[in-house]
Amino acid sequence: METTGNKDDKRKGSKSISLASLSIDNDWVAEHARQVQRMLVGGIKVIGVYVWVSDSCFKNSTMMLCQTLKGVAEAAAHLETDSDERLLLHISYSPRRWTCRYCVLPANIKSTSLKPCDFKMGKVLSSFQTFRCMYNFDLRLPISYDSASNGQTLGDILRRGISVHGKELKGAKAMIDGHLVVNDEPCSTDGMHEVELLESFMNYIGVCSEKDVVGILIFSGSVCSFAHLNSKEPVSQAVADIKDDIIRSLQSRLDVICDEADDLSSTEKGGREANNEISCGKLVSHFVLHELRKTCYLSFPRRVFVPWLAGIYICDYLQSFETVEVLKDHCVELMSMEAPSDASKVLEPEVEAPSLITKSFWEVVVPFSYASISSSEKSRTVSTRAESGQATNFTVVGLVAAVFFLILSVIVGFLLVQRS
Repeated sequence: METTGNKDDKRKGSKSISLASLSIDNDWVAEHARQVQRMLVGGIKVIGVYVWVSDSCFKNSTMMLCQTLKGVAEAAAHLETDSDERLLLHISYSPRRWTCRYCVLPANIKSTSLKPCDFKMGKVLSSFQTFRCMYNFDLRLPISYDSASNGQTLGDILRRGISVHGKELKGAKAMIDGHLVVNDEPCSTDGMHEVELLESFMNYIGVCSEKDVVGILIFSGSVCSFAHLNSKEPVSQAVADIKDDIIRSLQSRLDVICDEADDLSSTEKGGREANNEISCGKLVSHFVLHELRKTCYLSFPRRVFVPWLAGIYICDYLQSFETVEVLKDHCVELMSMEAPSDASKVLEPEVEAPSLITKSFWEVVVPFSYASISSSEKSRTVSTRAESGQATNFTVVGLVAAVFFLILSVIVGFLLVQRS
């Protein structure tokens, strides 16, 4: 952040300070908030920013600070947000003091103002209770003809599928340490609490007719989720934070792939695509849906956890070709902390990272007869089946006629014997 003022007033000494204002790179702050939010687990969120500047400069920069808070709110949006308020912690060095204000973000940012609020400091992290959940999922996302013809990428369909699944997951029941959560009482026991989500079997997102489906995305794997809860909050809040963290984790992995796809050059690099595996850039940005003709596979980043403060972990996402050494740069750049030198302190609980498989419709519906047959072979097979079906019909008719005449002959013979 930089202060700017009128050059002609620099000779006036202290008067130039009253005209000073902040110059903030809002895009940089918003991007930093987005990446920091990606590293936080359930129950811990980006709720605002802090600024270290003099009182006079702060008073002349209210509108700029409100715009910054708006950008942070949009970049680090919460799936479960009960308020549109964002906090601003002002640390003043002239005079030395700090104050906290909040900003309500309406549609019209020009009408926004900073209002004072109470802010108390205390040892909060050490009193947090920890909840952990290993969530296994298996989603079937249909690719309709309309979405393919409209130029949607696989990433667009996957992002929508994750969002819809988040709404379904919201209604799932939960068990904590083997007991079904049926009330809003606070958790009275310490230690790690294991959470298990009980959801319905219906997880096929989207209803399409057979002729409208051109392919299916099979998105499956495991997500390790952590959530931290204040001792005075009900356990239902921990369940809500776990659900929120699972969906944000899936979205973050997709964002990592999309960000990498934007950085890739337009030319294919050798060794990035092998056999039937599609590179990240081609899958998310360039792969044409209506040309889906074969099974393709993509491995998503796995989630790892790094010790942070007071026994609390933050997370990061590593591609299949990355090692934990990458965490050092991320921790220093985003969280201003040193990553542990001992790699054994980094938790890697996700044995099976999420993966995506794209299949044509017939590979899923009739996997044995259509998986290895080309389109020309399919047409010949259908015509052959039609001809054999007609021949079978004629055979059945002839057999019935022969049996009828046989029975008729027996009856006629019996009557002739009786008359004689």
